[in-house]
Order: sequence, then structure tokens, then C-alpha cells
Amino acid sequence: MRALGEKLVFETFTDRSKKVMALANQEAQRFNHEFLGTEHLLLGLIKEGSGIAAAVLKGLNLDLRKIRIETEKLVKSGREMDVKGKLPLTHRFKNVVTYAIEEASDLNHSYIGTEHLLLGLLRDDGVARQIFDNLKIGVDDVRSEVFNLLGHADEEHVEISKQLLQDIQKFIDDFVKLDAEATRISKLLGD
Repeated sequence: MRALGEKLVFETFTDRSKKVMALANQEAQRFNHEFLGTEHLLLGLIKEGSGIAAAVLKGLNLDLRKIRIETEKLVKSGREMDVKGKLPLTHRFKNVVTYAIEEASDLNHSYIGTEHLLLGLLRDDGVARQIFDNLKIGVDDVRSEVFNLLGHADEEHVEISKQLLQDIQKFIDDFVKLDAEATRISKLLGD
């Protein structure tokens, strides 16, 4: 996602989801990583503490300490450095955001809440998914709990137009195609 695409996508994020992104960035910096991965997003979701995703994770007996310990088993801290500012997203993280958009659309939601980010994480096979697997947390159990809580929590979200979500999805699809074409051309030119 380029700057414009990210801006459009993040306009649909709830305040809690935006907070999760900032917390994920902090977690990546804590690990001295130069990127945001799915593991950082999972840590941000639990650390946020009050959204639907945090409630689901807590309901599954997960907490920040357990997730950090499991993360540390799977990914090593980077070398000591002064990492500041907004970090770039990994390809998998971008996929999770795309999946979150799809989940919101499937639920006829016009916003991206923490629940959609969590559902997006479940669809990706990255580090966050490995953490769930290692902790013996079933994907179906997480999804069921999200949908159970959604039945009681929709009223807390601000509505943003469904058309904007469709426009964002089209932009992402177009961007992925252009990025693939640019990579192909770059290889042909030997860059």
C-alpha cells in the first residue's frame, strides 16, 4: 500500500483500530524491528485492552505476557538501534488489512474495527497465526467468539460509507496489479 492507499484505508479505521496500529508500532520498536508484522498487530490488539478483539483474546485466556513470550520464541529481537516513527508494513500485514476490509464488507460494516483486524489475522499464515496454533487456540473458536460479541457490540461503532470500503478494495486490487507489473518490468530491465 502506498501513502494514498494507506490514507484511504486508515480513514475507515475506528479510533480503537488506529490506537492498535500505534501500539503495534510500539511493539515492533520494542523488538528493535524495522517493520510491522502480524505478530506486532496481535500484540497491539491485546494491548489496546478495550475493543472487541481484546475482549475476545482475554475471553480465550490470552494476555499480553503470554503473547509476548510466544512472540519471542518465534521471532528474534533486532540488533540494538534507535527505531523511531511509523514503521513500514510487511506484505503479510498488508494482506491482513485487506482481509480485515473483506471481513468488514462481508458483515456489512462500513468501518474497520479491532474485530475485523483480528478476523483478518486469522486468515493469514504469518507469525500471529503461528502464535495461535502454538497456544492451541483454534481459529474457529476465535471467529465464533468475535461473532458472538458482535451481536452485542455493533452500536458502539461509527458508520462510514460502504462505498468507501469498495473504493478502497478496488484501489488495493489496482495497486497490487501495478506493483506486480513494476516488479516484472524492473526484472526485465535488470534493476
